[in-house]
Amino acid sequence: MQLVDYPAIIKKAWAGFDASKTIQRVEDISAKVSTNHVFKVTFDNDDFIIAKLSYFGKYEHFKEDHRIIHALANNLLYPFENVLAKSLMKNNQVYTYRHQEGFVDTWVVFYNPIRTRLRLPKRLNESEIRQFGTQMARFHKACFRASNALPKSSKTLRVDVQHLLDILDTETGQYEHRMHVNYLREQCKTFLKNTQELNISTFDTMPVFVDWNIGNFSVNEDLELFSRWDYDWFRVSSRIMDFYFFSRVVSNVGDRTVFSYYIGTLMEERFLWFLEEYHKVYPLRAEEVLFMKEAYRFFILNYVIKYGRYFFHRTYATKLQREAYEIYFPSIEAQFDADRILNALHL
Repeated sequence: MQLVDYPAIIKKAWAGFDASKTIQRVEDISAKVSTNHVFKVTFDNDDFIIAKLSYFGKYEHFKEDHRIIHALANNLLYPFENVLAKSLMKNNQVYTYRHQEGFVDTWVVFYNPIRTRLRLPKRLNESEIRQFGTQMARFHKACFRASNALPKSSKTLRVDVQHLLDILDTETGQYEHRMHVNYLREQCKTFLKNTQELNISTFDTMPVFVDWNIGNFSVNEDLELFSRWDYDWFRVSSRIMDFYFFSRVVSNVGDRTVFSYYIGTLMEERFLWFLEEYHKVYPLRAEEVLFMKEAYRFFILNYVIKYGRYFFHRTYATKLQREAYEIYFPSIEAQFDADRILNALHL
């Protein structure tokens, strides 16, 4: 297997941005479960920046996403004006670099370092869960209010699911998913049918980050959101796309290093505590509660099945995809009870 010299790509990317500053070292500070890479780039005067390198999905989406994130970072109002990292810009636009050589097609963006404070406890108590619900509702409202000032996004849930259906029609897709092709087609068609019936185009649309584990954000001493990083699964969509990971943050099991994506966290009383506080600040519609089930289905289809082997390291991808067929998909109809949430929120 040929290895890719990512630090060399980072150096080429920086040379295209500002060749007058000399890089002293490039350190990989990535999380170890992901195939994406994050680097600390230190210059000869000890200044440093953060470089993000990616190669899954499409370069056009990578470029578009970081353009939207940068605009959001500059348009969020107090108290969230410094929550997001700001990308470096050149010629009045976010600078991205694409490296294509042989089998390698990878992309780089640079960030100013973001300040961090405290991480939430691995297992939250009721008071912390309720405060988290309030904070996420306020952050979502701020993102929604900034939405009209942001560049348009070309990614939609329907387009992503249709893309998976197209992959399943190819020889490569049929080889990769083998015995599960027809089952995946059924899951995709169920998602498309149910979301059409819920009329999700009428939902509030805003920037969402999807992956809210406690290693991706920090809070201050009052448990107010202080900073958010790791934008791998960023998209412009319904706020409900964030809720499955909110449920994981507040779950009884708490944060863990060996993980699975069970739907059961959406049904825990602890998640209802979160939703009660969220709903007081940014009320949910009944249709949005019903969409939680389909948002979970989309997450498994898009991020575990379609992109799993590109995003996760091989051992995690294999484990998660096996569990998708054996546990995740069957659990959607068997375990998700929308009435439990609707009753708790008096909807």
